[in-house]
Amino acid sequence: MNTLYPLKFESQFRDKIWGGQKIKSILNQDFGDLPNCGELWALSGYPGSESVVTNGFLAGNELNELVEVYMDELVGEKIHEMYGNVFPLLIKILDANDWLSIQVHPDDNLAHQRGLERGKTEMWYILQADKEAKLIAGFNQKVNQQVYLQKIKEKQITKIMNFEEVKVGEVYYMPAGRVHALGPGILLAEIQQTSDITYRIYDWDRVDESGKGRDLHLDEAMAAIDFEVADSYKSHYTEKKNETVSLIKSEYFTTNLIDLDVSIIKDFTELDSFVIYLCVDGICELDDEIHDKVLVSVGEVVLVPASTALVHLNPLNSAKLIEVYILPKEEN
Repeated sequence: MNTLYPLKFESQFRDKIWGGQKIKSILNQDFGDLPNCGELWALSGYPGSESVVTNGFLAGNELNELVEVYMDELVGEKIHEMYGNVFPLLIKILDANDWLSIQVHPDDNLAHQRGLERGKTEMWYILQADKEAKLIAGFNQKVNQQVYLQKIKEKQITKIMNFEEVKVGEVYYMPAGRVHALGPGILLAEIQQTSDITYRIYDWDRVDESGKGRDLHLDEAMAAIDFEVADSYKSHYTEKKNETVSLIKSEYFTTNLIDLDVSIIKDFTELDSFVIYLCVDGICELDDEIHDKVLVSVGEVVLVPASTALVHLNPLNSAKLIEVYILPKEEN
């Protein structure tokens, strides 16, 4: 069997009522004749929407097929034991030209109770933001179910939501249960569990051409909502050149930021996990010293197999990468 190597994938595009044109105009990704491209799925093992390899001898193969064949060699031993043959993370780029619905996602326990594979915890990294662009993260005050339901009934839910004005490079962690919404003028990268379950709470009274609004999921959402108020909804970090800077550590994913203007070597000898590199600025060349070098530019990902020990990251002038992997619970 040929040895595994850093893998690139074909982008998938999703038309959304709230989408725009930035995936084409800023990321230079051609999504064809879609009127409102809201999502670019850069890496997906979601059943029915699996990413397809574009480089090397595995070109044309779907991601979950490779997990089934290569198992721990691709994803890591403990990860394969835990997640089986479905790749556990989904990497997207979102372009919000209008408000997304105010929504919430269930955690794993609630998802399992409802016969679903897993819940949805995610994080956002802001790639570009128009002036005064905002998002919603959590509540701005302590509320109970009664107050929440009254605000829903009065269509005043935004009065109790926490609005954040965003800037490029900011990070927001959205654990399952946190009510949230993305506002217009924001282009971001999203790292999340492999799940596509969303409970819509409020959709800004939007209707389609036939006057019909999108379905809401108020009953389903109620059991999922975490009503606690956080001290801060923004994740703080200090950026450093040519070093690995921690962004988020959770049982679902660990994410780091690497801002490069010189080449560095990453040693994964002790890491029992795949590693994803998502380029968020510039262009970077990735080299495992055995196979052909791979270029990754903004909005693209490279998947480094768990069996790879060393990787050279060589920026073309400069590059910023989000590094993603999974650590066992006891290591977080």
